[in-house]
Amino acid sequence: MSGNEARLKAISAVVNYKPISEPLSFADTPTGDLFAVNVFTSAEMKKRLPKGVYKSIMETITKGKKLDTSTADVVAAAMKDWAIEKGATHYAHVFYPLTGLTAEKHDSFLSPNGDGKAIAEFSGDQLIQGEPDGSSFPTGGIRPTFEARGYTAWDVTSPAYILENPNGTTLCIPTAFVSWTGEALDKKTPVLRSMKALNEQAQRILKLLGHDDGAIVTATAGPEQEYFLIDQHFYLARPDLINAGRTLFGAKPPKGQEFDDHYFGAIPERVLACMLETERELFKLGVPVKTRHNEVAPGQYEMAPVYENANVATDHQQLVMLTLKRVAQKYGMECLTHEKPFAGVNGSGKHVNFSFGNATLGNLLEPGDTPHDNKRFLLFAAAVIRAVDKYAPLLRSVVASAGNDHRLGANEAPPAIISIFLGDQLTDVFEQIKTGKPTSSKQQGVLEIGVDTLPPLPRHSGDRNRTSPFAFTGNKFEFRAVASNQSIASPLMALNTIVAESLDYVATTLEGADDLDEAIETVLREIMVKHGRIIFNGDGYSEAWHKEAEFERGLPNLRTSADALPVMTRPEVIELFDKYNVLSKREMESRQDVKLEQYVNAVQVEARLMLRMGRTMIYPAAVRYQNELGTAVAHLKAAGIEPDITVLGKVASCSNELLASLDALEKTLEHESHDLLNESRHMCDIVLPAMNAVRTCADSLEGVVPDDLWPLPTYQEMLFIK
Repeated sequence: MSGNEARLKAISAVVNYKPISEPLSFADTPTGDLFAVNVFTSAEMKKRLPKGVYKSIMETITKGKKLDTSTADVVAAAMKDWAIEKGATHYAHVFYPLTGLTAEKHDSFLSPNGDGKAIAEFSGDQLIQGEPDGSSFPTGGIRPTFEARGYTAWDVTSPAYILENPNGTTLCIPTAFVSWTGEALDKKTPVLRSMKALNEQAQRILKLLGHDDGAIVTATAGPEQEYFLIDQHFYLARPDLINAGRTLFGAKPPKGQEFDDHYFGAIPERVLACMLETERELFKLGVPVKTRHNEVAPGQYEMAPVYENANVATDHQQLVMLTLKRVAQKYGMECLTHEKPFAGVNGSGKHVNFSFGNATLGNLLEPGDTPHDNKRFLLFAAAVIRAVDKYAPLLRSVVASAGNDHRLGANEAPPAIISIFLGDQLTDVFEQIKTGKPTSSKQQGVLEIGVDTLPPLPRHSGDRNRTSPFAFTGNKFEFRAVASNQSIASPLMALNTIVAESLDYVATTLEGADDLDEAIETVLREIMVKHGRIIFNGDGYSEAWHKEAEFERGLPNLRTSADALPVMTRPEVIELFDKYNVLSKREMESRQDVKLEQYVNAVQVEARLMLRMGRTMIYPAAVRYQNELGTAVAHLKAAGIEPDITVLGKVASCSNELLASLDALEKTLEHESHDLLNESRHMCDIVLPAMNAVRTCADSLEGVVPDDLWPLPTYQEMLFIK
């Protein structure tokens, strides 16, 4: 393989790669023994706290009772001692601002004691409240920049943990982040509020059904994480990957994913070593990672945990992304979590498996063997169906981003049309409800393989549908439209709130009924008649479905972020979040402004980067080739040979088109508007098409410019050289 000098050095570095550190001593300490060793778990609290304090804290965690702040000093002292035993010198309030990233403020345990020495201190006040600067994070105008005060508040429901570094450890305390006015400036606070709303409304349904023990109903989540790994040498030679997280240029390689040979294939040794260490680090932090495998695209992988409390799952998901990136660098690789880092191959999503239940009854979305007889399941499942249909535009808006627009709607990811897949069994049950009383449920049966030495397998009562954005998968719903690079907080906040609203509707309908069984049948039938249009078990990629969804069923198709983000401040959405005390009108408007600004900024950065790379890297390479061809033509003519100038003409034509498209792109960036909705529309309708035109020209040149002149690592190199 040829290539310019920088690319050849990168390839050589990959081929001759040596591990940066010694292999893990996995045989000395089994990974299972490491689970949650760096977490201040309930078991650790039980050992270290007085019985009354421990009981009080656990009632807050497990039953949602109000936190007794008088216990904070005792908890802080125990937490400090535990952390110092593990080598901690500092503590950090970890919070999740509207950037979607993780933020932290570190403070030392040590304080001068007046005689030239220092003592370790950590009070209840320091545990409960911190004060980072609130002005430099995006607030969507909810706080002027000159008003800087913001507070972090200890979230007792998400356990503290130790973060290790080669030079020490830090006690990390998950917190909420609010302004001086008490308004949410973060992702966590609305999730906690929405979980409270879901519990309150679910309790009303359970009470009607005779389950009034008060066991808290908690949303649960299990987010699958897709990501790419490429060698760091290639990454550092791509300004677009460094600055935008995706390749703005790159011709499709001769071989991509056509053979499906990467999917669930043998994991390359270097990648597997990285995965193993990542899992080991996450196990220490109590993150219940379960599954790993090669994904569809070359260089793409997936990690999935088991389910846990939605708030904790949200915090753990941030740790997953941080740990993946940190450990990948240790193995000389970069972890890419952008939704579409490479055009022409599958992008990455973050499928969020969502359910809810309590300690007494378990999962409330468990249908059992005869779901037609399971009134509790039918009520909760119907509430979800109603919620998703009524608030489909909202669900689309909370996964909207510049990156996800490159993925949604392509034949690799769910369409932008929100629909629900129920499978054969549940679709049949709910169809029976629609026309009368359900009397039967299809059973799963046995799958006969036809080989005597292989066992008969139990066959599920319905198939899976990978094209559905919201699919029922046995005892949970899988929200497949979530972006790989985003926090799962906003999708969970939206799901909790819309389901709470539906449960409120169902409970209000049933609470005044004389005959509860008859009222249940009536409300289930009404939901199916009005909202059954959202159920679709077919091919979500097909053009026929897009037409049926829009013209026959009236389902919204918000194709882009510019279409979806205005939904966030529709009157019905503002009323929804305000009614259940999840987000006020001001808080909701601020989030819309932040998301719009992030969308506009992302496209602007990519466009400016494309101008820089096009003019300083790609066009010069094309000119060098033209000079080589021109020199060759002159030499041939001097020798009396009439040269074929077809290639020279093609390169010259493509080069001129590239320059013209770059000039046109630059002109689109002259647009200025203080109206973010207007600016997002301009980015979507004008700037992005201009960027696509530049890319078309550049990728055409990649196909004709000699490999030794091409300045950027190619898709073939980045995706296939491990």
